Amino acid sequence: MTHLSVNINKIATLRNARGGNIPDLLKVTIDCQRFGAQGITVHPRPDERHIRYNDVTDIRPFITTELNIEGYPSEKFLKLVFLVKPHQVTLVPDPPGVLTSNAGWDTGKNMSLLKDVIAALQDKSIRTSIFIDTKLQNIEHAIDTSTNRIELYTEPYATKYHNNREEAIEPFRIAAVRAHELGLEINAGHDLNLDNLTFFVQKIPNLKEVSIGHALISDSLYFGLENTIRMYLRKIEMGQQQN
Repeated sequence: MTHLSVNINKIATLRNARGGNIPDLLKVTIDCQRFGAQGITVHPRPDERHIRYNDVTDIRPFITTELNIEGYPSEKFLKLVFLVKPHQVTLVPDPPGVLTSNAGWDTGKNMSLLKDVIAALQDKSIRTSIFIDTKLQNIEHAIDTSTNRIELYTEPYATKYHNNREEAIEPFRIAAVRAHELGLEINAGHDLNLDNLTFFVQKIPNLKEVSIGHALISDSLYFGLENTIRMYLRKIEMGQQQN
């Protein structure tokens, strides 16, 4: 079964816009799990413009599903990770000031860094995932880092989906097949939404998890958080039934 991990960064963005504690990030974390999400994702950035480092430590005791922490493996980030001990860490190649994750790792160029960080994480029994594009060379180098999973960067799929969804999905299908052949598990995320999610799940074999934040939180303004999470879960289920 493909799991849904809800990225709650946008909840923190809204809270930070006015200060105080509205909306309550901890309550949202608990409610997302209660409404059926199989995981919670956070991505603390150096400027803490949405999720703050203390948010991560605050919500950790209330995670009853899985906690996935995304981020660039800086010294500060790794210190947080080793303190919190999430179920999964997703390594992303974000420079400090980037608005959102917009590229995958060049795994060959960054092999030494990734191998060292992944070894340290796995030594603490933390599952690892690498944010990556569909270039087969990057996927083939990923296996040499000893990562458990890759997370396919899906913005190119989402951008092309409405023009030609078959053409949009094909690089991702090929990448997923190759990753599975190499023994890598597969996650996916970035710009997946209610329109394009079912087709993605249908066409991508062995998909373990999708991480969705911006679209899901935006949809919840119209449909409510509980209903929105259930809508996304139904879209995933529909894709699996058609697989």
